[in-house]
Amino acid sequence: MVLKIEPLNTQKHIRSDFCCGKDSLDNYIRKQASQDLKKRVSTVFVLIEDSQVNILAYYTLSGYTVDITALNEDFAKRLPRYPLLPATLLGRLAVDNRQQGRGLGELILVDALKKSLNASTQVASLAVIAEALDERALNFYRKYGFEQFKQEPMKLYLPMKSIEKILN
Repeated sequence: MVLKIEPLNTQKHIRSDFCCGKDSLDNYIRKQASQDLKKRVSTVFVLIEDSQVNILAYYTLSGYTVDITALNEDFAKRLPRYPLLPATLLGRLAVDNRQQGRGLGELILVDALKKSLNASTQVASLAVIAEALDERALNFYRKYGFEQFKQEPMKLYLPMKSIEKILN
């Protein structure tokens, strides 16, 4: 089986069968993703088998701003004192229930981090931001070095410098 990550094509990819067990994530890919693409609110990437059109997993990326006071002081002290700084939002990341336990979450996370790092050379971004829906998701992101925001423990960030180290 050859896996492929590509932008969502609403004419090609089958979204109706996707089920990760989280209503907000399932409903997003089925009902909202195409609208977000049209309005350029987020970019949606899907993981499929090379010869198939069923979505095994997906994630979204979009621009974001972060309040410098919400960041860890060790990280923030090296940043300019602008009130809001550019970041990349990893808005959603989900793996279909039938595919869980195969390492696909890690695969799409690494792809999202690569794309975010590459884009940051063209459009500035100091970190990738993610919001965990539950403790399981929180632990998933923490495993890869994401740090929690001071006031919002379910919101996390991973500095681009850390992403460079992870990918090298």
